[in-house]
Amino acid sequence: MATAPITSPLPDDAQQIVGAVLQDSLADFVDLSLTAKQWHWNVVGRNFREAHLHLDELVELARTYSDEVAERAATIGVSPDGRTETVAKSSGLQKTEEGWRDVEDVNEAVVETLARLIERMRERIEATDEPDPVTQDLLIAQTAKLEEAHWMWQAKTA
Repeated sequence: MATAPITSPLPDDAQQIVGAVLQDSLADFVDLSLTAKQWHWNVVGRNFREAHLHLDELVELARTYSDEVAERAATIGVSPDGRTETVAKSSGLQKTEEGWRDVEDVNEAVVETLARLIERMRERIEATDEPDPVTQDLLIAQTAKLEEAHWMWQAKTA
């Protein structure tokens, strides 16, 4: 397609900055949803059921947030890219191991993953302050819920 079918409410330079932030967020959220589902399928051990169900809540959160950032990108005229090859090369989250994972190991991995994601989201909040407060508001709301999830996962092992 020669020209973009969606015009942006943002100036070109702001659109580029915000588009990159949203694309990075999309990659992280898609990665989180897939990783959490991998843990969900492979978690074993004491308190399995609770961990299994709690992981599904994390998957749902990540899927919701991936949709929100992708739709925000489209709204500002940036085509979101959630293809597996894009996510694999651009996600900033740590890789997960294959195979069975003990509940305690999964809890620790979730806490570490959420901490990394929150750190990245706070950088994105800062990066969107000037070019697009609307996107910044979205990222702030998402980060608040991620921080709540981080607290809850930490409380499980306290």
